[in-house]
Amino acid sequence: MEPIRRIESRSVALPIANIDTDQIIPARFLTTTTREGLGRHAFHDWRWLPDGSPNPEFALNRPEHAGASILVAGHNFGCGSSREHAPWALVDAGIRCVISTAIADIFRNNALKNGLVAIVVSARVHASLLERAGERLAIDLTHERIEREDGSAIPFAIDPFARDCLLAGVDELGWLIARRPQIEAFEERRAWNA
Repeated sequence: MEPIRRIESRSVALPIANIDTDQIIPARFLTTTTREGLGRHAFHDWRWLPDGSPNPEFALNRPEHAGASILVAGHNFGCGSSREHAPWALVDAGIRCVISTAIADIFRNNALKNGLVAIVVSARVHASLLERAGERLAIDLTHERIEREDGSAIPFAIDPFARDCLLAGVDELGWLIARRPQIEAFEERRAWNA
């Protein structure tokens, strides 16, 4: 996982409430334990027509949203069953940040552990972001703020441990491995080793 300090992109709006993990990545594509290639199945039933061609009506398929990596999603994004494949698919599809008024807890935890920044904002801020969908945003993870084209900044809160891991580009296991010398020194000092 690459360290994430700043994400700069145009935003793309998908203002549908209650997008669940099966809509993000349908269960029929959960046959792999690797992340690579899952992006082509992200929002599969909305992105592709029955003949396999791109659905021109779907926001992520529109030419003006090509390369956008900041998704402004509807309320209660990522609800439904727990599956790491959902954030894996979004990251593999190029989405690096999801912003919503509510993000399901399990999805948010999975996202933050897998390099997808998940930000919850107020209804007022969300409406403003939707109103100006397509604007250039910068997600400044170091200072926990969304920087807008007009120069204004919107603060957000993120779990401090998840933030540290994202900034370092490590998952929880990577964080522990980096502390192996301290762990071994602690174990050496323990009474059971005496």
